Amino acid sequence: MSETVIQGAHLVGSINLPDAATTFRTVSEHLGDRLKRIPDGEVGERFYWIQFQTKRFDTMAGISRIPVEPFYIRGIFDGRPFTIDDGVDADDLVFPSLGYADAAIQSYATFADLKSQGAIAQGTRFQVSLPTPAAVVGAFVVADDRAAFEPAFERALYAELDRILEAVPHRELAIQWDTAVEFALLESSNIRSHHAVTPWFDDVMGGVVERAVRQASQVPEGVDLGYHLCYGDVEEAHFVQPTDAGYLATFTSRLLATSPRNVNWVHLPVPIERDDDDYFAPLAGVELPESTELYLGLIHHEDGVEGALRRSRAAATAQPHFGVATECGFGRGPSERTGPLLDLHTAVADAWS
Repeated sequence: MSETVIQGAHLVGSINLPDAATTFRTVSEHLGDRLKRIPDGEVGERFYWIQFQTKRFDTMAGISRIPVEPFYIRGIFDGRPFTIDDGVDADDLVFPSLGYADAAIQSYATFADLKSQGAIAQGTRFQVSLPTPAAVVGAFVVADDRAAFEPAFERALYAELDRILEAVPHRELAIQWDTAVEFALLESSNIRSHHAVTPWFDDVMGGVVERAVRQASQVPEGVDLGYHLCYGDVEEAHFVQPTDAGYLATFTSRLLATSPRNVNWVHLPVPIERDDDDYFAPLAGVELPESTELYLGLIHHEDGVEGALRRSRAAATAQPHFGVATECGFGRGPSERTGPLLDLHTAVADAWS
């Protein structure tokens, strides 16, 4: 077996710091050149991943909340899903600014300024994490309307991406597609809770990969492209615990085989209790090109370096070359945990060097 090599660290996206400038400075101070890309922390309205999109939808004509008593997530976000109004064609929906381009353009200006001052290592890219269209549709639209709504929202989200591509130099940019609801679809038969999402297309794995390939086609060569694969992180809990990395491995192999361009990285979750070879075994069948980095979310604040190294040793039985990360972003955890978590990335990455 090849010698185990840890290829630095990766940050998924959300980080509990007050603003983009503080995020860029703090991350650079703690992790330095171990990172190839830095996100802005998904500060402001994006702190709870895609929930803020519902507030944008509330301003639209042609869609409405279902008529039930409102219920709130964290006392902020109305959890009632949307329906397309009677007589409205989804293709005629007009979406407002979704907020992703505005945030990225503002954060990139801060990133570029700090980089010019030497506060960010040269060669580091600005990372923009975007939800997949299926994530927003699966989370916020009633089942009967998802198939019609998805193409319309996809066009709106790709328009946001186009604005980012116009505003940020491609050599400075990295785009990450956050792929989470897709795994809820794949695991739908195993989920017995309100997290279950009913697929609205046949051949679920084929449909999930087809969508990921479309997402890849929207990101031009010269811009780094990555995928964060996720089993959910609502209040730091998965929607279901994966039996093993089987779905993750299958998705990754099929994506890499059919993507119209190079995929620069793929990030996969590793549950805290999975330090056994069986969890990682399906990854042995994934043929990673040298140009594709694998990051494993095996860092957990609960058991620190020792736990991460246990999981790393098990992971190395299937894929000896990988970088380290947490399973998901940590912007919704307590702020006092942020610095120690960043240091934990450094300690685990350096432990193998």
